[in-house]
Amino acid sequence: MIRAHAMRLFERQGYENTTVQQVIDEVEVSESTFFRYFPNKADVVLTDDFDPLIVDSFRRQPKELTAVQALRNAFREAFARLSRDEMDGQRSRMTIVLAVPELRAAMLDQFVSAMRLLAEELAQRVGRRPEDLAVQTLAGAVVGVAMAVMIAVFEDPSASLADLFDQAMAHLESGPTL
Repeated sequence: MIRAHAMRLFERQGYENTTVQQVIDEVEVSESTFFRYFPNKADVVLTDDFDPLIVDSFRRQPKELTAVQALRNAFREAFARLSRDEMDGQRSRMTIVLAVPELRAAMLDQFVSAMRLLAEELAQRVGRRPEDLAVQTLAGAVVGVAMAVMIAVFEDPSASLADLFDQAMAHLESGPTL
C-alpha cells in the first residue's frame, strides 16, 4: 500500500518533488511504519518483489530443460502470475528508475545482487560453483536481458513487458547472433 501510493505521487509530482512526509501523509501511516518497510525514499522504487517469483518458478522447472529454457519458462510463469496492477507497477517502477539519475545509479547494485542470486540458482541447477565464469556469464547475460527490456519499455511505454522479456530470452536461448 505504501509503495502504491508513493508511486502515484512520484508519477504525479515527480520523484524529486515528492517527500517521504508526503508519502506518509498520503498513506496515513506513521513515520516508523514507513521506515520499517523502506529505509529511504529510493527503496520504495528500488525494492523488487519480482525476483523471488522468478527464483521459485525456476526451481520448479523440469531438469531436462537447459538452464536458459528453464529461465525463460520461469520468467513467463512469473509474469503470468502478476495482476494487471502489478504489471503496471513494474512498468512504472522501471520508468521512474531510468528517469531519475540517482535511482539509475542505485539500480546497478540491484543488478549485481540479482546476478549473484541468479548465479547461485544456476550453479545449483547445473552442478557447478556460482563463481564459475560460465555460470557468471550466463547470469550476467540474463541481467543484460533485464536491462535491455527496461530500456525498451522506457522508450515504448505501450510495449508488453512480458512479451519483450520472452523475446529477449528467446534470443538468448538461440545463441545471441545478429
